[in-house]
Amino acid sequence: MGKRVVITGLGVCAPNGIGISDFTTALQNGKSGIRFQPQLQELKFGCQVAAEPLVKDNLVNQYFTPLQLRGLNASGIVYGVIAGTDAWKDAGLSIIEDSSPDWDSGVIFGTGILGVDKFRESIHLVDDKNVRRLGSTTVSQTMASGISAYLGGIFGCGNQVTTNSSACTTGTEGILMAYDRIHSGKAKRMLTGSCSDSGPYVWGGFDAMRILPRSYNDNPTKASRPMSADAAGFVPGSGAGALVLESLESAMERGARIYAEVLGGAVNSGGQRGEGTMTAPNSEAVQRCISEAVMNANILSTDIDVINGHLTATAKDPMEIENWSMALKRSKLDFPFVNSFKGMFGHCLAAAGSIESVGAVLQLKHNQVFGNTNCEKLHADIEKLVDRSRIPTQTINYTPNIIAKASFGFGDVNACVIFKRYSD
Repeated sequence: MGKRVVITGLGVCAPNGIGISDFTTALQNGKSGIRFQPQLQELKFGCQVAAEPLVKDNLVNQYFTPLQLRGLNASGIVYGVIAGTDAWKDAGLSIIEDSSPDWDSGVIFGTGILGVDKFRESIHLVDDKNVRRLGSTTVSQTMASGISAYLGGIFGCGNQVTTNSSACTTGTEGILMAYDRIHSGKAKRMLTGSCSDSGPYVWGGFDAMRILPRSYNDNPTKASRPMSADAAGFVPGSGAGALVLESLESAMERGARIYAEVLGGAVNSGGQRGEGTMTAPNSEAVQRCISEAVMNANILSTDIDVINGHLTATAKDPMEIENWSMALKRSKLDFPFVNSFKGMFGHCLAAAGSIESVGAVLQLKHNQVFGNTNCEKLHADIEKLVDRSRIPTQTINYTPNIIAKASFGFGDVNACVIFKRYSD
């Protein structure tokens, strides 16, 4: 038997709310963080709406020293440090300036691509033969592990400090990596999460693929429509979510507040075989991932009360619901409540899994199932599988015991984590 793992801290820097209080209110009320982006219009993007956290300079100054701010031009690091620091403090952990590292604490904080704007700035300086002007922080802001390095240094973590990267699965995968480290007794606590940069250099490739909605530029809050009959593609987003995972023993010793227990989960890949490709999931792999998560968590499929899906507002949404139905062997009124938060803040790419996991856990705390925005008319294929009452469009009062959260990413990779209401 491994150690029980619980969640003792949450932090978020999302397009529709920075900080747990504002984010919770936004989810409860269906508040959107999707906005028209004049820069995308100037660059002649087909989709000119996106979702990014509105971080003011005076807020950034609370999380970085003047030295750290010098030359800082990596939005993902800003989002990640805000979310990670808030989660650390929310867990009741202090930032100790000591010469000795905290050997019991570590960081697994993922990203897809980091420091894109810093890269662009550096390329211009190099091309103009101004290499000496690059500055000493260029490498730390553009290396993928820059975010975990920043956070590990802020908190003095002496356990594993690393960055994972698995496209849109990154955040959910990171939670399971942190869970495994604590469950096996290799760490007492881990700060985990993920972040994604903002801007046209991150979102441009998706616009070129024509998988973003192009008919909502004058109505941005309606653009992201998961599970809807008229879903037209995902809205690109960015931000960061963070969770402090801790052994139950450590949490009890500290008298820490416990949000939920992590029962385990599963990670796999479809190998880009069969119907699986670089950009499309292999349904067999998705179903295996869900089934193995249930088995590894030592629960029954009938125990799941709520699914927080990947559900990006593309043509793949009905396939995802079908995969859930087949994996859990549940349908119609027997299907769990299901929601997607992407109607409110789009698809935050590498940050999606962590931001949405924070939201999933908040449903356990507040005894609610948050509503699905822009899903008044269900896709016909989903309606055949799931009773309409299981996909609420408004937040409902309900006391879930177990929530399954899954993410599926480019490269045909999958992750599913199981959260449970904590009980002795």
